[in-house]
Amino acid sequence: MADELTEIVEKASEIITSIPKSTKIRVISHYDADGITSAAINCTALYRAGYDFHVTLMRNPFDKGLARVSKEENDLIIFSDMGSGQIETIEKMDCKAIIIDHHQYLKKKTSDNVLQINANLYGINGNYEACGATLSYAVAKALDSKNIDLVYLAIAGATGDKQYIGGFRGYNKSVLDEGIKNRFLIENIGLKLYGKSLFDALFNSIDPYYPGLSGDEKGILELLKKLNIDSDIKVENLDSNRIKQLQSYLMLQLVKRGCEKNILETIIRPRFWSDILNSELERFADLLDSCGKGGHRGLGLELCMGDKQAFSEAIELEKEYKQKILNELLRLEKDGFMEKKRFRYFYSEESSLGGVIGGIATNFILDKEKPLLSIVKKDDEIHISCRGNQYLVSKGLDLGLAMNEAAKKLSGHGGGHKIAAGATIESDKEEIFLESVNDIINNQFEE
Repeated sequence: MADELTEIVEKASEIITSIPKSTKIRVISHYDADGITSAAINCTALYRAGYDFHVTLMRNPFDKGLARVSKEENDLIIFSDMGSGQIETIEKMDCKAIIIDHHQYLKKKTSDNVLQINANLYGINGNYEACGATLSYAVAKALDSKNIDLVYLAIAGATGDKQYIGGFRGYNKSVLDEGIKNRFLIENIGLKLYGKSLFDALFNSIDPYYPGLSGDEKGILELLKKLNIDSDIKVENLDSNRIKQLQSYLMLQLVKRGCEKNILETIIRPRFWSDILNSELERFADLLDSCGKGGHRGLGLELCMGDKQAFSEAIELEKEYKQKILNELLRLEKDGFMEKKRFRYFYSEESSLGGVIGGIATNFILDKEKPLLSIVKKDDEIHISCRGNQYLVSKGLDLGLAMNEAAKKLSGHGGGHKIAAGATIESDKEEIFLESVNDIINNQFEE
């Protein structure tokens, strides 16, 4: 595994350095935390190697964006946290391309102008063991060993993709260990809780989402009165006894809700601090997600590239982003979800938030027995995001395959991971699509 990956990233390095330094290299990446950190790693490595770059962060679906890129004149395009699912389009582009991806691939062998670095091709599970950012980090190190200092971005990307659930493992673990060994990352155990005050931290907590506390002023004030804790106190000023008391209560509430063991283990867990960022990495990944999915992708990239002023802007943006998610979660708690035999589903207003809301609801509101789909109607298209859990995957669930198969039948497109995926179809084919997905998942469970 390690030898094969080393060989392929060295080949990527050779392709990059074969391009004249006067050439501007194109970088295309996804717009979530993993995609943004992947782009930042690639751009930083290129800049240090003496190249100019032009970067674009894209959201799903990629068709229109890639159509625009195909009309450009580029010598080399680096795709990160995407590309394997768009391989046929990329192969038709009149230039060299490097794909750095961890999603399900459509085919192993590519045309001569495309180098595909996909974790799943090298014995690395792209669902849990590597992400776009950690693979981009491998390429950056192949370009120059000094790029080892970018490890904080790599682990922030893996964190943003929730690959810490069950503990970091596989290639991600080797990257994490390297960061700790070289003192770019500092490990500590703690609870995810941040805000101007304890009240603010609890009110705006969306992941983890605490039913009866998140977005619920009355519930928070009653709890803090019961625990005899000042609601205005800063989280960092809580003494160890108060922290333990609060942690115990929060964990108990999640246990009562039937929260899965692997999710419970993420609440109080090892966390990693970067002195370069002056931030804990999950906190940083959350900011990137709020930038990318909140409509300010460039701001997220600026955060990664070291713009200190961007932090205060991102924190303000995050408030609006979280409030939208809180409103949706509270509505769904109240109104409930629709159901088919093999999955639950709900309608959302924004496709960029549907998957986020679905993931949170899957982990903290619903039981483990069915995956959850979010459906967003936009213009003449329907965008679907779906989330499962490790229990369902162990039973045979493969959402990436289900989305791909069901969408293809209807001239749409879809794909992703076994545990999280998405699709886009024409708006008049919704019910046919849902029935097809139901049948495919049913067959997966019965095999």
